[in-house]
Amino acid sequence: MFRPLELFIGLRYTRAKRRNHFISFISLASILGIAVGVLVLITVLSVMNGFTKELRDSILGMVSHATISSLDNGGVANWQNTVSTAEAAPHVLGAAPYVEREAMLQHGDRVSGVVIRGVMPEQESKVSEIGKKMVAGKIDDLKAGGWGIVLGRELAMSLSVEVGDSVIVVAPEFRATPLGAIPRTRRFNVVGIFEAGFQEYDSGLAVMQMDDAERLYQLDGPTGVRLKLDDMFVAWDVAQDLTDKLGHLYRVQDWRQGHANFFRAIAMEKMVMSIILSLIMAVAVFNLVSALVMLVNDKQADIAILRTLGISPASIMGVFMVQGMLVGVFGILLGVLGGVALSLNLAALAKWVENLFGVEFLSADIYYISEVPSDLHWNDVGWIALVALVFCLLATLYPAWRAARTHPAEALRYE
Repeated sequence: MFRPLELFIGLRYTRAKRRNHFISFISLASILGIAVGVLVLITVLSVMNGFTKELRDSILGMVSHATISSLDNGGVANWQNTVSTAEAAPHVLGAAPYVEREAMLQHGDRVSGVVIRGVMPEQESKVSEIGKKMVAGKIDDLKAGGWGIVLGRELAMSLSVEVGDSVIVVAPEFRATPLGAIPRTRRFNVVGIFEAGFQEYDSGLAVMQMDDAERLYQLDGPTGVRLKLDDMFVAWDVAQDLTDKLGHLYRVQDWRQGHANFFRAIAMEKMVMSIILSLIMAVAVFNLVSALVMLVNDKQADIAILRTLGISPASIMGVFMVQGMLVGVFGILLGVLGGVALSLNLAALAKWVENLFGVEFLSADIYYISEVPSDLHWNDVGWIALVALVFCLLATLYPAWRAARTHPAEALRYE
């Protein structure tokens, strides 16, 4: 005889033509409901992963993975040694000095507060991608003593300036004069404009040559060193190890700390969305409970005969659990295949729908991300399939328990 017996009978029930077509309809609805739930969950999580990746790449294109800066906001002494030590450390791909201060920019009657970042253009490509994000001019046009400045696109628009115009930089540093204490100011020429694709930098960041920034703020060196790593998720540990090697007190910050609330909000939104979609999938699984309960009622005579032949209640439970799991597994497989296929081709599908109906989901004039992003994570697919499988297993317990409690005499009384 075929072993295990529960699997043999369960497969026979699955292949057999049912007298009650409504049970077959409910079973089909269960399969489709589970498949749609799994498909939607995979697709939504892939889209959220895609948006997270796009935003993270936009941020990391302008900031480093980690920074090591002085505690007193003064200059870092012997920064050349700090850079060489950092570049020799494990996981570090590049290191570059920087100056970062706040200032106010003025052009005519337009004024805007900004963060000033002083960089060395020849080394900046080691830690950021600002050179690739230039829409006018070049980052290499920043020369020591040239008093040039590069602005974000939104900032340039708010000040109504273009390459070749000049702006006045007002530093929050006061100097004594016969007229009293006045802020330090300097006229800079706009030599370039960049677009990072992130509002915080496009509207609030201005970049100048590091030597010019040191002279403007009267510093005796850069305020810190920025690092680029081969694995951004070990940024904090690497930076902390470097400070121990350098033997001085430094402030360490990684890319997540500067945007902690932003990434925390995305993670919370992803978790809440996962819970909501899982509950929706659980509702679809309840159709499986209905189908199995109806199947148990339809097979009362068969169950009674099996019991009289010596089949144990546990084996009866196994028969109907096999039935339910076959439906669940088939629905999960359909959902996984559909979800993976949709996630991998979502951008092309969205573009096809836009062309077909003449609509635009994400206008490039309004949104920084103009295409529907999708980033499929196979570990998400595995967890979704596993959770769906557990839901299906739980859904089979009550109908199988009811089947096991069938009394042969009562079931065969009217046969």
